[in-house]
Amino acid sequence: MTYTAKTFTIPALAGISEKTIAEHLKLYEGYVKHANLIGEKIAEMSADPEKNAYPIMEMRRRFGFEWGGMRNHERYFEQLEGGAVALRDGALKTMIEAQGMGFDAWLAYFKSIAMTRGIGWAMLYFDRDTKSLATAWVDEQHLGQLATAEIILALDMWEHSYMLDYAPSEKKKYIEAFFANLNWGVVEARLAKVV
Repeated sequence: MTYTAKTFTIPALAGISEKTIAEHLKLYEGYVKHANLIGEKIAEMSADPEKNAYPIMEMRRRFGFEWGGMRNHERYFEQLEGGAVALRDGALKTMIEAQGMGFDAWLAYFKSIAMTRGIGWAMLYFDRDTKSLATAWVDEQHLGQLATAEIILALDMWEHSYMLDYAPSEKKKYIEAFFANLNWGVVEARLAKVV
């Protein structure tokens, strides 16, 4: 399988610079490139699987990181297309509130997850088994992803997403900027596809 980098139409954002987005997109393209490269190298080395058993196994492990980086970033950039769109009354808001807290309390909770020390992602998932939402922290690109759950909201908390605009000690400002620019319509559409 060969992957192709997607293109995104992202308008000027409040609090997230064009330079940050441009550099961030280059990093995303690197994940796509490396996911493809690993697939090619595994295919080449599989001609002699006994001799190449160790590097093949290690590349398979690395593939999860590169693939996760590719897909997580696609979710992230899609959410910034079309400009900021407010969350409407509807299925997503109802499901968030069904977790026993109002939307504002849930949003504060999600932002607290995004403040987790280290690199990773704050994610909102839809769990098909329980027909409910789940919020989680994902280390790096892949460690802690909730198996079988669908990502409906992805917030990149690696330093590359904000360091051209904010110091690490100011990452809370980046989180606020992300939500100020978020197209909730994209998130609502993702949920609609999986419920």
